[in-house]
Amino acid sequence: MPPISRGFHGRRPAVDPARVPPGQYVVEDFPVLSAGPTPRTPLEEWSLALRGEVDATPTWSWRDFLELPQETFTIDIHCVTKWSKLGTTWTGVSIDTLLRGTTEAEYVTAFSDGGYTTNMPLEEIVGGKAWIVHTFEGEPLDPEHGGPARLLVPHLYFWKSAKWVRGLKLTLEDEPGFWEAGGYHNFGDPWREQRYWSD
Repeated sequence: MPPISRGFHGRRPAVDPARVPPGQYVVEDFPVLSAGPTPRTPLEEWSLALRGEVDATPTWSWRDFLELPQETFTIDIHCVTKWSKLGTTWTGVSIDTLLRGTTEAEYVTAFSDGGYTTNMPLEEIVGGKAWIVHTFEGEPLDPEHGGPARLLVPHLYFWKSAKWVRGLKLTLEDEPGFWEAGGYHNFGDPWREQRYWSD
């Protein structure tokens, strides 16, 4: 029997190249990347709030949040560090469900435990484009991946999908978030490789 090369681990599954943005490679695992330590907020202390330019400024406890209409869906995700993970399944609450009232806002900033923020045009998180998710692949979302809940905006680079999200601030003016203020692209479209301000 011929020796098996240490570099051989079997055939990789065929991937439709139309699902992988330029400059990305597909991973099977789920890399953990964070700007700081992992917050671990007890569920009885967790809440989610809307602030800024909204008709009402509701706050949901964890129990209230889980009583909102839930959606389960499968989507591809793409990190600015060039990995993509295909066919990920999540459960959570659509941003459209949270923003039931009218607003004059044009932008949104997600804010999180630990002080992290990220910004985007409001139109990028409505119309079935974004969720606050709490379940990944049928299991509660691990703290390392943003649990108990994170924002998920899968059509933008993954830093826009803020971990440990605690609220959304709706504004009339754009307010660059943590990475955006540090030189990352303000929009972050993986299909246009918008990684940095110069892209």
